[in-house]
Amino acid sequence: MTTPSRRDRMRPVELLGISAIIAVFTGLVVLLSTREVMLALIFLGVAFIVVVVVLAMLQLAATSDQDDNDMLGGHKTPGAGDDDGFH
Repeated sequence: MTTPSRRDRMRPVELLGISAIIAVFTGLVVLLSTREVMLALIFLGVAFIVVVVVLAMLQLAATSDQDDNDMLGGHKTPGAGDDDGFH
């Protein structure tokens, strides 16, 4: 088993950072429009959770052929040198 690359290890931090930025923006918009701190904090928390869940689901849905190939045990990718004689 190989160790994950630095990019693979930093991916969760990137998702949390993006979620935090969007949540802070949402909280600031609510705070500046309503001037209620508690409501802004509620919207900040809800926005953070929603964005984390949405980004995680998008990441799960965006698998590449290489990821599928690795899960299947390293078999050939479909269409790569199939010698079945059927064109």
